Amino acid sequence: MKNALLSLERWTTACAMAGACAMLALAALLGMFQILMRFVLEQPAEWTEVLIRFSLIWMVFLAIPMAFRQGAMVSVDVLHRWSPPRIRRLLEYLVCTASLLLMAVLMYWGWDYAQRGSVQTMAGLESVSMFWAYVAVPVGALFSVPGILGNLLDPQRNELETAQ
Repeated sequence: MKNALLSLERWTTACAMAGACAMLALAALLGMFQILMRFVLEQPAEWTEVLIRFSLIWMVFLAIPMAFRQGAMVSVDVLHRWSPPRIRRLLEYLVCTASLLLMAVLMYWGWDYAQRGSVQTMAGLESVSMFWAYVAVPVGALFSVPGILGNLLDPQRNELETAQ
């Protein structure tokens, strides 16, 4: 069971990171296109501003699962270092429970907000619904759940080694 969950976590986190990287690349390409259009061709493309903003939002929410998996979110480093091993494990369960509760709230209210925003359109892209921007919140939260559980089952604590 543990190996199956960790395998699922590796796959979902890799997919989320690939999506986050694609959104960062899209934002960079759109930024270059915007500069080319505005300053070289003197024909500004206003729609690129909106797409850059939303691709960066998607990038953040798709990168969060990796941060959870690496143990870099909801950090309790000082308590973890100074606590005896039995208390450390209790802290890990507490952090996991709080993180899962937060993801449940983000999934529920994020989906509700995305549905309510589906009647709005993006400024500059009147034919595209705001649903596609808002749905990044519940999608990122959904992808975060395996990362949180994976960190509980196989803690990595990579932020402790690189912290200054």
